[in-house]
Amino acid sequence: MEKGINLRDQILKWYREYYNGGLMKLVVIGGESLDILESWVVELFTNVSKGPLVKPKFQVEGPIWKAGKLYKLEAIKDVHILNIAWTLPCLRQDYLKKSEDYLAHLLGHEGRGSLYAFFKARGWATSLSAGVGDEGMHQSSIAYIFGISIHLTDSGLEKIFDIIGFVYQYLKLLRQVSPQQWIFKELQDIGNMDFRFAEEQPQDDYAAQLAENLLVYPAEHVIYADYLYEVWDEDMIKLILGFFTLENMRIDVVSKSIVQSQDYQLEPWFGSRYIEEDIPHSLMDLWRDPPDVDVSLHLPLTNDFIPCDFSIHADSPNNGPADTASPRCIVDEPLMKFWYKLDGTFKVPRANTYFCINLKGGYNDVKNCLLTELFIILLKDEMNELIYQVDCIVFVTEFFIHM
Repeated sequence: MEKGINLRDQILKWYREYYNGGLMKLVVIGGESLDILESWVVELFTNVSKGPLVKPKFQVEGPIWKAGKLYKLEAIKDVHILNIAWTLPCLRQDYLKKSEDYLAHLLGHEGRGSLYAFFKARGWATSLSAGVGDEGMHQSSIAYIFGISIHLTDSGLEKIFDIIGFVYQYLKLLRQVSPQQWIFKELQDIGNMDFRFAEEQPQDDYAAQLAENLLVYPAEHVIYADYLYEVWDEDMIKLILGFFTLENMRIDVVSKSIVQSQDYQLEPWFGSRYIEEDIPHSLMDLWRDPPDVDVSLHLPLTNDFIPCDFSIHADSPNNGPADTASPRCIVDEPLMKFWYKLDGTFKVPRANTYFCINLKGGYNDVKNCLLTELFIILLKDEMNELIYQVDCIVFVTEFFIHM
C-alpha cells in the first residue's frame, strides 16, 4: 500500500477488465488432428470469460513530452548515446504502405551519403539505427514513436548539437527531393524475398508471433503483413515527414560522465539521476530551417545486390550430380582453390560462400597477433558501406580469423 493505492486491488481490477476472450487472440500449431487440437483448446480455455469484442480505447491529453528540452541521463556502462525521438500518429491501419519504414530505411542507412557515413567519417559515431521499435511503448493505439539512436565517440559527445543539426539537414533533403518510388520498390522486393524464402522458426515462437499479429492485422494478412509493401503513397510519406519537427522532438543523451554537477534530478520510479536543460533558441531556429544541406549528404545509391533471378539449377544436367558427398574443386591455381558443392536437398536460391585467406605468420608472436586482429577490424570498417548494402537483403557477412 503506497499513496493510498492497493496494488493487489489494481491488479485484480485490470484482470477483470482486460483478461477475457473478447480481447484475446489464440493460435494453435500442432501435428495432431484439428479435432484433437480443438479439444485441448476447449479444455484449457473454458474458464476464460467471454467479454465484449470491443477493443478498449485510450487517450492522452496534451503532448507526451516537453518541447525544447534536452535530457542528460546517467549511464551505468561506459557509453555515449544520443537518442532523438518524434511522436507519429498511430499507423496500424496503414501497414500496407509502411511509410515509416521507408523513412527508417533512409535515416538509418549506412551507405555512401548517409547520416551514419557522414558522422563516422568525422569520428563522431560508431553506430546508428532509426525507426519505430517493435515494443508496445513504440507502437500503440495512441502514437508511434520514431527514434534515431546514435552511439557516439568521445569526440561525438562534444558535437551533439552539430549532429542534431545535420539530422535536420538530412530531413530537409528528404523534403526537397520528395519520396522516391524506386526506393519503395527495393524495400518491396526485399520484403517479398524475405517472406518467400523465410527459414522455419521454432513453432512456439511462430504461434506467439501470429497471435500478436491477429491483434493488429486482418486475418488474411496475419502471416504476410510484416513483409508487405503493397501501396505506394507519396503523400503519406510527406505527411509523416511533417511530424519531424522541433516541437515534436525529444532529445536524450546517455553517458556515464554526463551528470557531474549536483544540480540534477532523480527519476521517481528508479531513482536514476538526470539533468533537464533548455535548448538555446538560436539552435532551435537553425535546426528548424537549415540554410543549406551538406554536399556529402544524399540519397543512397541503388542496391545492385537485390536479386531478381530465383531459378533453381539443382536438376540441370549441366551442373553435374547434386548428391555428391564432397565438394569438387572447380578452380585450382597456385594462389587460389575454389571448391563447390551443388545443393540438391533444400533447393532454395541461397548459398553459403566462404573465402579463406592464409595470412602467413599472422600468429607467430604477440605483435603479429595484434596486427592481424587490427587488420580485420580495419577491413570491416573500410568495407562497411558495401557490406551494409548486402546486409539489407538479410545476407550474413562475417570476417573472422580461423586459427
